[in-house]
Amino acid sequence: MELLKLYLDHAVLGILGLMSFVMLALVIERYIYFIRVKLENFQHIELLKVTLTRNLTTISSVGSNAPYIGLLGTVLGILVTFYEMGQGGKIDVNSIMVGLAMALKATAAGLVVAIPAMLFYNGLLRKVDVLVGRWTALQDGVKA
Repeated sequence: MELLKLYLDHAVLGILGLMSFVMLALVIERYIYFIRVKLENFQHIELLKVTLTRNLTTISSVGSNAPYIGLLGTVLGILVTFYEMGQGGKIDVNSIMVGLAMALKATAAGLVVAIPAMLFYNGLLRKVDVLVGRWTALQDGVKA
């Protein structure tokens, strides 16, 4: 239990930090790709869609799973707080509140990672739709 107490914050925030870094790297990669993509090089719409949506699943997964990582950190933090209460034999309201407040920061961190990830994901999906529409217009001989 002492090991959990010592490394819980570092582990949860480290995992969330890694998820955030990966998500941002993939978002930047996608935006750069969307700027440089040559729609006329694609002969089939499905090949275009596969290429345009590459890495979007990972971005979405970060957005949907970061709150769960944060929640896990909160639950484990509360578990540690209750364990310490049970071992001490006395109930100190101040230490309980500090322990619970520290546990809740993991949930907040999970939300801080998840919200931008979902915003980026939705923005990238919109960009995919726009590019597919432009490709379709090119195939029909319509100039933008």
